[in-house]
Amino acid sequence: MLTDHHSHILPGIDDGSKSVEMSLEMIKCLKQQGVGRIVATPHFYAHREDGIAAYLEKRQQAFEKLMSAGPAVDNIILGAEVSIEQGISELEGIEKLAFQGTKYILLEFPYTGFSDWMIDEIENISYNFKLTPIIAHLHRYIDIFSKSQMESAMALDAIIQLNNEAFETRAEKKFVKKLFAQGHYCVFGSDTHNMKERKPNFDLLLKKAKPDWVENSNVLLDRAGL
Repeated sequence: MLTDHHSHILPGIDDGSKSVEMSLEMIKCLKQQGVGRIVATPHFYAHREDGIAAYLEKRQQAFEKLMSAGPAVDNIILGAEVSIEQGISELEGIEKLAFQGTKYILLEFPYTGFSDWMIDEIENISYNFKLTPIIAHLHRYIDIFSKSQMESAMALDAIIQLNNEAFETRAEKKFVKKLFAQGHYCVFGSDTHNMKERKPNFDLLLKKAKPDWVENSNVLLDRAGL
């Protein structure tokens, strides 16, 4: 059973699926590609939300709409893709954005460039809330961060999440190989948003990735008893 650790399948909550019908189509495609467990990770931007409680209520409503329609995969775990902002580690209740039933929280670096405070925020989240950070699609930053900045990100005590799309380009594939060679724990996700330019792509992962990489990814949530 494959696990998708990063997806935007919940309808109408972010820039992912726009409707229940689209969500069902995305999930059907994931199942056809061998996915049997999906972590739904809609975006959480602290500066855009009216607090964590309001976000959780919105997420729950989207989840209930989806589940009432009978998706092809019903093992869906709620989480969030949390944007790293200044002060995010002081946000009350941030632990509620972790993957439900776990201590794993998916964190996304901004695309505006690197600053040292970002590392501080991640480390504070980890220490203050006893959470294990999962860094979202780190491969996307190889042209945004300098070499030393990327090394700072890689030095974090964190799991690294890789989008399946990382196997489409030579530079990103080389980076992925480097991560595994250095012993980083990596997990995979589709980061699917729709059925067009950002459709499910586990077929690509199975074609390009080493089987043991995929296997190690899939057991992460097993260890949490999910």
